[in-house]
Amino acid sequence: MKQSYTLDEYNSARSVVGDTITALAAKDNRVWLLTPDIGFGCKDFKEQYPDRFIDTGIAEQNVVGVSSGLAYDGNIPFIIGMMPFMSMRALEQVRTDVCYPNLPVRIIANYAGLTGNGGSTHYAMEDMALYSSLVNMTVCAASDPVQLRQIIEKSLDYEGPLSIRIDPGKENRILYTDDANFEIGKGYTARDGEDITVIACGEMVSYALGLHEEAKKLGISVRVIDMFTVKPLDEELVLKAAKETGRLIVWEDHLMKNGLASAVADTLCDHGVSPKSFKRFGVPQVYPGFGSAEELYHLYGYDLEAVLSYVKELFGK
Repeated sequence: MKQSYTLDEYNSARSVVGDTITALAAKDNRVWLLTPDIGFGCKDFKEQYPDRFIDTGIAEQNVVGVSSGLAYDGNIPFIIGMMPFMSMRALEQVRTDVCYPNLPVRIIANYAGLTGNGGSTHYAMEDMALYSSLVNMTVCAASDPVQLRQIIEKSLDYEGPLSIRIDPGKENRILYTDDANFEIGKGYTARDGEDITVIACGEMVSYALGLHEEAKKLGISVRVIDMFTVKPLDEELVLKAAKETGRLIVWEDHLMKNGLASAVADTLCDHGVSPKSFKRFGVPQVYPGFGSAEELYHLYGYDLEAVLSYVKELFGK
């Protein structure tokens, strides 16, 4: 399998978001950019297309309501916000104003998972669960800048509401080369393997690729699936991995219940598939305190060290 990731280059997801939406606006006058007083990614768009830019101030409910009105009028609004507040404070408006009429509003929000270093009020641990429960909502968790750009570009012609969760977006590891192709609604096999499959999304994909390399030194072949679309889940890819490798790990920077792992487990149950082993790694039922993402991943047992330890024990290494 062709290597499709690099792990040694970085880019800013914030820049990718702003640059990509601005480029889309140059080609399509339906594209608007709105924000509840979040500055990243907005400067160039605001300067070039001031008539299609709205800052509602710190009012997430309002930015969703205004976006739905624009979408009703035939536009494609992109919202740049913070995920803790776009998924919690504005949930009713997202549900009723956007999802109910199935409008093409795109919500791009950072500080996903435990990446914000702002304490539990500023962590987005529940967003994938909340958004996945909404009818018509597509839920994405971008793992690198190349993938993020493609999701935004392809969302222009994608039906219905769509959300994209990212980390703070200041410095992001580039995992994929430009020839990698991502389709909304489909998972991406980043590395092939025969012994066990890791299904990951967002921040944890980078760690899963590291696990692949560490496990290979031990003679363990790890398949890595980047499930960047959490809803609708690529059930075919999940079932294929369960059949071919027999063992599954689901790794997410989100509460372990009702996020990606629950979606994978539902798929297995719905199709009567019983893997040899199934293990979740993510945030337990706690409100985490302050710390860097790496410190918190270690504290709550879902860093590379913890997952590698599980794999070694599973295979008797």
